Amino acid sequence: MQDHSIYVSSEIGRLRRVLVHSPDSGLGKVVPSKAQDWLFEDIVHLSTIRSNEYDYYVKLLLYFLDSEKICGKVAAIDAPENHRNFYKPDHPDFYGSQHVVELQVLLMEILEDQAIKSQLVASVCAIEACSYEVQREMMEYPPATLAQVFFSGTPDESEMIFPPIPNFIFTRDIGIVINDHILLNRPMKEARKREALIAKYIFYHHPIFAANRDKIIELTDTQHHFLLPSDTAMNKVTLEGGDVMVVSKDHVLIGVSERTSREAAAQAITRLFAKDVVRKATIVRIPNKRDYMHIDTVFTQVKRDVWVMLGDFSNAYEGGRQTDHVHRALRIQPHHANDLEILQFEKGRLSEPRPFHSLEDLLVNISEQDLGCNRGSVRFILSGNNEFPYDAREQWTDSCNLLALKEGVVLGYDRNDRTSEAFRTAGFDVVDVKTLLADLESGRRRADELTDTLVLMPSAELSRARGGFHCMSMPLLRD
Repeated sequence: MQDHSIYVSSEIGRLRRVLVHSPDSGLGKVVPSKAQDWLFEDIVHLSTIRSNEYDYYVKLLLYFLDSEKICGKVAAIDAPENHRNFYKPDHPDFYGSQHVVELQVLLMEILEDQAIKSQLVASVCAIEACSYEVQREMMEYPPATLAQVFFSGTPDESEMIFPPIPNFIFTRDIGIVINDHILLNRPMKEARKREALIAKYIFYHHPIFAANRDKIIELTDTQHHFLLPSDTAMNKVTLEGGDVMVVSKDHVLIGVSERTSREAAAQAITRLFAKDVVRKATIVRIPNKRDYMHIDTVFTQVKRDVWVMLGDFSNAYEGGRQTDHVHRALRIQPHHANDLEILQFEKGRLSEPRPFHSLEDLLVNISEQDLGCNRGSVRFILSGNNEFPYDAREQWTDSCNLLALKEGVVLGYDRNDRTSEAFRTAGFDVVDVKTLLADLESGRRRADELTDTLVLMPSAELSRARGGFHCMSMPLLRD
């Protein structure tokens, strides 16, 4: 294990510390008329998304990262009389782990400092155009209440001060740890501006990040951006964490997508090289479509030599040669590989980028050249088992957006049946999280002993938010 409190140099090394945010009451305030403005495809049922879905995620993370908080206590934690107190950041019975770190707790703790509180209240009120009277009232709130207001927009059910920020459950997008540096995001959408501001205050002011405070990288707007047309995408500097993958200590991938601009990718690479954080960076431009959003909706890593990806970007469809011409032809855009552009840059040789013909070629190269896998050993598990229309349907519900707790042990949604079958065919054990938790609690299984396992998580409501467990995690420390 690395001798750091904050250090990530892999997508699959054993997860030791992660930043998460459990669904808050703001999710329950998303209305149909504002859902897409707030980046949701649908409205979700808050009670279900908490108790029947996300709470299982928290419990599983604790078993892997901080087992003393959970082992032997599940029955008491889930007893009806406790009303989910174990999961509430402002409750005395909150789990309070130093390894499964709750974002709301970090915010509450920095708000104890009156100077930080005053600055953050003023900044949020400026973004949200609050009156001076409201700003003064907010200064009177205790830290726990104020943190709740910043997330959900309301101190209680009777008053709403400003809109909620329901996307904060996707903690990966607010920043990414690259080795011992932190790359802060610049969100594309107005609905996420408050997230970026709160995250910046936490990363600069909370003691957990003290040793890394001088290693925070912020992107800035291009010079004279305010004189350029506001609707010109190339002029914008926008980046979200779902478009950044740390595949080795020397190599980072940065996507150019619906949410991350070319200018941001170029600027991030320049700064990472200047600070000697990595020696190699690859830009992966994917189609600018809501279907994909970030590169981690198209592929994620499972093992050093195993990746899950959308088959549309597989070499099997090079040049539009489809195995099922009739069904593929029915798709609106049957082939997207031509919309892909991949350029790899090495420090000191920026004028000589290396192009890759396909995403699959890039991932094979990473496994073989960066991670030392044997030539020809790299395998791909394809979304929906590469069967139309299940490949597209299951990619939409995040079949390619998996979080590795350790190499080969990944979390995915239970609704993606054909993808689960593809994992079984590839030799993986596929287990429901409720069964796994019962086995861990009884001692029939041990977290350290699990290998090659896809853990299926309940997803009826979570999947409506358009993000998987890769999105709902910001790794702070990996082996």
